[in-house]
Amino acid sequence: MISPGSSAGSKSGWLSRLKTGLTKTRVNIAGLFSGGVVDAEFLDELEVALISADVGVATSARLIDALRMRIKLEGLLTRDEVRRALSDEIASLLSPAEGRIDFSRARPLILMVAGVNGAGKTTSIGKLAKWLSNQDKSVLLAAGDTFRAAAREQLSIWGARNGIAVIAQSGGDPAAVVFDAVSAAKARGVDVLIADTAGRLPTQQHLMEELKRIKRAQDKAMPGAPHEIILIIDGTNGQNALAQVQAFDDAVALTGLIITKLDGTAKGGVLAAIVEARRARPLPILFIGVGEAIDDLQPFVARDFADALIGTG
Repeated sequence: MISPGSSAGSKSGWLSRLKTGLTKTRVNIAGLFSGGVVDAEFLDELEVALISADVGVATSARLIDALRMRIKLEGLLTRDEVRRALSDEIASLLSPAEGRIDFSRARPLILMVAGVNGAGKTTSIGKLAKWLSNQDKSVLLAAGDTFRAAAREQLSIWGARNGIAVIAQSGGDPAAVVFDAVSAAKARGVDVLIADTAGRLPTQQHLMEELKRIKRAQDKAMPGAPHEIILIIDGTNGQNALAQVQAFDDAVALTGLIITKLDGTAKGGVLAAIVEARRARPLPILFIGVGEAIDDLQPFVARDFADALIGTG
């Protein structure tokens, strides 16, 4: 299993980019901690700020209730103490959703990637391929989005940039493309195959049915595949992300999430809402993206995210 461990320098650089990416969210929350008393009005304002950051109404209320309890039991007197307590509570909420890909499950390990158009799906695949290469994993890409020529071209560009082969066809049946790619991955002895699929809205039932067919094609080519079914979520979509997660999970049984574009708005708290909605059965958040650079997709670490979001790191 691959851990998020890295050199001190690269980790420091990623944390800096994470903090920068979440600046728009943090400034709306952190401003409340600049001074003043800890009273009911302050906590009400903090709850509103969390809701505005897309943490969600129910999640924000639960976090504020936890803070009230800690203020009472621990005798927190300053807003800075409350800030640290809030970061702890968010980290505690998110920790069960920390996910890692288990590369010992199979070789090749088949990753099927889904998402709506515009979520950053193909770009995230390219960044994930780069991350895997940095982990000394051999990678093959499958251009299963046969509807958009631009998607195939974009994936080919990422493949060329990373020195990774891409299995693609012009038009044709996406299930057949992915079937051939799995067969090629087995024959070539690669470690990981990442299969792109066409972007689709949860309401496009015919495309969701096709997604199921693509999943079955992988199992025919290699029983048990795909080993991971990953949904790419645009972090700027806010509460719509919750509906996307539910719809895709119902269709193909998701095993993990990648949250992108967390640098785009003041609503980076959507991760908390997603996790809260699945408290009984957390869906692993595997990676988060906070920028356009190729290294701006990194494994999700709850503690780091909470500190960057609240400004305590």
